[in-house]
Amino acid sequence: MNHRSSAAPGKPVEHIATGFLRGGALLVAALCLLPMVAVVIAAFLGSTETLRHLADTVLARYSLTTLQLVISVAIGTAAIGTGAAWLVTMTRFPGSRVLEIALALPLAFPAYVMGYAYTDFLDHPGPVQTTLRAVTGWGPRDYWFPEIRSVTGAAVMLILVFYPYVYLLARAAFLQQSATAFLAARALGSGPWRAFFRVSLPMARPAIAGGVLLAVMETIADYGTVSYFSVQTFATGIYTAWFTMADRAAAAQLALCLLGFALTLALFERAQRGAARHYGAGKRFERLPPTTLAGPRKWAAMVLCGLPVLLGFVLPVILLLSMGLKSDQSIFSPRYIGYLRNTVTLAGAAAVLTVLGAILIGFRQRIWPGPASSVAGHLARIGYAVPGGVIAVGLLVPFAGLDNQLDAFMRSHFGVSTGLLFTGSIWLLVCAYMVRFMAAALNAYDSGLGTIHPNIDAVARTLGQSPLPMLARIHLPILRPSVLTGMLIVFVDVTKELPATLIMRPFNFDTLAVQAHRLASDERLNGAAVPSLVIVAVGLLPVAMVCRHLGARRSRQYGPAPVAAPVAAE
Repeated sequence: MNHRSSAAPGKPVEHIATGFLRGGALLVAALCLLPMVAVVIAAFLGSTETLRHLADTVLARYSLTTLQLVISVAIGTAAIGTGAAWLVTMTRFPGSRVLEIALALPLAFPAYVMGYAYTDFLDHPGPVQTTLRAVTGWGPRDYWFPEIRSVTGAAVMLILVFYPYVYLLARAAFLQQSATAFLAARALGSGPWRAFFRVSLPMARPAIAGGVLLAVMETIADYGTVSYFSVQTFATGIYTAWFTMADRAAAAQLALCLLGFALTLALFERAQRGAARHYGAGKRFERLPPTTLAGPRKWAAMVLCGLPVLLGFVLPVILLLSMGLKSDQSIFSPRYIGYLRNTVTLAGAAAVLTVLGAILIGFRQRIWPGPASSVAGHLARIGYAVPGGVIAVGLLVPFAGLDNQLDAFMRSHFGVSTGLLFTGSIWLLVCAYMVRFMAAALNAYDSGLGTIHPNIDAVARTLGQSPLPMLARIHLPILRPSVLTGMLIVFVDVTKELPATLIMRPFNFDTLAVQAHRLASDERLNGAAVPSLVIVAVGLLPVAMVCRHLGARRSRQYGPAPVAAPVAAE
């Protein structure tokens, strides 16, 4: 009797907790869907006068430039990432172990920071052209030099920053391939290159396509690089329509165009990845021994793998340090302490709330699988395919309308003005970060959840554990590394995020990224180097985790594996 009486009061609490877990996941998924729905509605309900003017003047240029960047970045990242992954995984040459780790380092750089460094280095008053004129005696019009502030320059910056997406995924795919098919192709008369293109590359194609898709998504979402290089894309068009023209409808219509482009790319990649299949050659897994390169081949491999690291990390860090030492900016000044505090506040709040949302969605999919849970998971992941500027417009339009309605109601009934309760707060900006980076947190959580056998859940349920205690006492302690990894990834991504922050930040609430963009826009590149260095330092945290994992995998790979005979130079 005592047991029954004590258990009875717990029933409502258990039902409330279960309802929170199930309903919270759907609420998070609805929040992730809201910006897209708001953009569509605002685009169709708004006036098309500004859009017709843009169509007659710059819309074709937006489309062409965005397409040029997408094609260039896709080709460049695929070539560098795949080639470097194959060389460091399947061959040995001087420095290959160091380069295997170092090739991931450019991921710490935001593309716009890379652009600031190379503009100061390669522009007309920079050290390269100044030295060239001093050595040759040429005047400013006596020679031709590539223009860094161009579509080509922006594409190169984006390639240097985004090729690690392809490299990391391609490297993992090559490591997981058995040597059976490759050796069979060699036995049938195919040379190393033919066997690579006919066997290894097709098997790694889904991973390579996934990395290229990530690079392309980041390219169409980029605002800082293209705006600083005066390259007109849809991302810059949205910002211009919102702030310069003060036309929210036109911004929503441009955002809808960019949203459609991003979702088309995502659907295309998912379709081609779903059609690609390859299976292991039986139960036996035989690792392909790395080939030791000799002669010109080893030097070529060193150059091909070392050049992306030199141009994508080593040289930019040196340039930023040199620029920062010549500036009058101090990271320890009260103003910069404020920027750092604002950045940490936004990134910390977004990291915690985003991971909590990912836990709700991932746990619902685990415990209550079904159509609703599956849809919630897909909707939560869609935000990563949507540029930050689109999410900003999609959240500001409905919440600005809600602010106006609430202010009008309070004025008419109570004579009080409420002002901007939602659109003027940092919490709406945090919601934008949640939508943008929910997929990253959810992927980190799901990767850890996959290590928990379903039998553990079954045993917990038979022992009387309800869903909430199961999550708190069993899942979260086991998933602590995955949860912390997800929080770190979101924290760093928020630190680097620029377009959503520029559009949605409260008045006089600037971050390190905003300060770097403002100084660079004013051509104060030496000053912009100081906040840029801090952003890069923060970005190195997850990259260090990746490098540590790469080093561990390298040790396991080359421990007991045999090494093939050196390949002589031809």
